[in-house]
Amino acid sequence: MNRRTAIRSLAGSSLLLPGIVSDLLAADAKRAASSTTAPTDPLAPKQPHFTPKAKRVIFLHMSGGASHVDSWDYKPRLIADHNQPYQVPKKMLEAFALNNRSEVKFYKKPGWEFKQRGQSGLWISELFPKTAECADDLCLIRSMFNDHADHAQATLGIHTGSVTFTRPSMGAWVSYGLGTENANLPSFMVIAPAMPYAGGQVWSADFLPGCHQGTRVVPGPEPVPNINRRITDLELQEMELGLGAAFNQKHLLARGNDAQLAARIKSFETAYGMQAAAPEAFDLKKETDETHKLYGLERGSTKGFAWQCLIARRLAERGVRFIELIDTGASGNWDAHGDMAGHAPLARNVDQPMAALLKDLKSRDMLKDTLVVWATEFGRTPFNTAKDAKGREHHAQAFTCWMAGGGAKGGFSYGESDEHGNAVAANGVHVHDFHATMLHLLGFDHTRLTYRHAGRDYRLTDVFGNVVKEVIV
Repeated sequence: MNRRTAIRSLAGSSLLLPGIVSDLLAADAKRAASSTTAPTDPLAPKQPHFTPKAKRVIFLHMSGGASHVDSWDYKPRLIADHNQPYQVPKKMLEAFALNNRSEVKFYKKPGWEFKQRGQSGLWISELFPKTAECADDLCLIRSMFNDHADHAQATLGIHTGSVTFTRPSMGAWVSYGLGTENANLPSFMVIAPAMPYAGGQVWSADFLPGCHQGTRVVPGPEPVPNINRRITDLELQEMELGLGAAFNQKHLLARGNDAQLAARIKSFETAYGMQAAAPEAFDLKKETDETHKLYGLERGSTKGFAWQCLIARRLAERGVRFIELIDTGASGNWDAHGDMAGHAPLARNVDQPMAALLKDLKSRDMLKDTLVVWATEFGRTPFNTAKDAKGREHHAQAFTCWMAGGGAKGGFSYGESDEHGNAVAANGVHVHDFHATMLHLLGFDHTRLTYRHAGRDYRLTDVFGNVVKEVIV
């Protein structure tokens, strides 16, 4: 007897069918008797607290600490004071290695020329010439600061709001708050060619139901492992899964509809739906030559940030709520201690695709309700230990991130660092404020998007955070 015959026999004969039918009828009766005990879909679409400006997020994370003073934060005084000494505050020195804590450092001018861009006149350097073409869609936040200057902790800070304890990622919070628009795709997907600092905690759901954890996509011929069906007969697979679902339902009801168990069962269902939906989403054959050229993507290629950005647009079209793109991993990234020249190839990898993503979304009338966010875990120092030093160190006291679309004010700059880019001078935006603003654009009061865990209500912004209303249209 082969497997097909066995399953048909079990499900269709008196061996299992009466018991299955009886259990399902009992489950229906139990649900009818008490709606409070009925299993609920943890990924069902939900309404936010108020009318949102954005329906989804595309989060672009530049791993390693991209330099703000070489890209988005123009400092003429830094150019004028090149190689002049700077007395580094003791607290700032804590970010340096023990053998590199001399109090006197030397200012270093930017390696790329700044120009005013677009009708808004935003100052952006030649490091990102293509993205600079979209200046009038960008909302630069030049007064960001984080709580830690080490990569792993700062990466957790920009993703979870905590640099000390494991917490759910912002993508998981958005999935928890909004659910999914497409039951056949995860609500939170992360396209990452290599593991970032802090590893999978960057997209973890932590104490939230497991179905809200990000699904990692690795650029290549098989973006999601095991996405191709092993059973060629769809009818047979549906029978197998249907049988398993019946037992899962019985198991769930017997355990009081445990939320974590419901999430795990839901993940199985999503995985099945992905076998049909994901291959189509990752198939670029129907994308035009003009679109490939816009992104700078060679037809048939599955490598580079261009592929990531084009796939992000396709996933956004298909109802994925939160899409994160990580350009590199925990090595070979923007961590330019030795030589800032390393920023050039990294910028070339992301610049044209980022601009193409903004232009593509805008042409499809999607930018208005898609919040595109560019972020890095911290910036880089405007100074270094020696005169004419080639590199820069970690700098969490002041750096730049930007938003576009989804209700963010285009052609606008908010906040200021001081005249050298050392510290926040006006309108500081902490990571908690950044997250609160993102959630607000999605229609959430960040103080009310909570989850009960270990005896207290948790939220993405902990007990802090203020919405930066000035950056909202």
